[in-house]
Amino acid sequence: MASPPPKQTMKERILETADKLFYMQGIRAIGVDTIAAKIGISKRTLYNHFPSKDALIAAYLERRFVQPRASDKPPAEQILATFDSLERRFASKDFRGCPFVNAVAELGPEDRSVRKIAIAFKESRRAWFRDLLRELGVADAEGLATQLVLLVDGSIAQDLVRDDPAMARAARQAAIVLLAHAGVNIDKSIPDKPREAAKIRQPDAS
Repeated sequence: MASPPPKQTMKERILETADKLFYMQGIRAIGVDTIAAKIGISKRTLYNHFPSKDALIAAYLERRFVQPRASDKPPAEQILATFDSLERRFASKDFRGCPFVNAVAELGPEDRSVRKIAIAFKESRRAWFRDLLRELGVADAEGLATQLVLLVDGSIAQDLVRDDPAMARAARQAAIVLLAHAGVNIDKSIPDKPREAAKIRQPDAS
């Protein structure tokens, strides 16, 4: 019999609750009072773990800063799989865009700590694309990596406006054109089938 999952610490409970509320309802809209009430604790207890709302916001963004998983799949397949993953994410009822872009948009570029985390995240994704492109022997891996992250962010913005997961598929096709122009041979075996499940937003599983 599998062991039960370890019980969350209070700090983990606070951060998980803040994560959901900040992402779904907005950072400015949610105060520490709301987070504390949701958990059933006092503000003092919350501040014992996070001394300020700014510290909680930084922890929330750092929690979202997840590195791509290592993969043994071919580099081109990994690149295009990014857009497949986006399409599935767009189809989720709880998708509210990029948390890092949202944070900067809400708090403004003058919030240097938030902007610093957001830039680090975006640069980590660009570097991930760049390293895969170097494996493929692309001459201007830096430039193409920048173009690919623009496709990612552009498809996210389009989906938020249009509520249409197919925006990720359109971005995928644009990525294929860019890769081909850079001399990358796209393996015909890489899946490129319509994703019926992504046409309708799925119910919230939480």
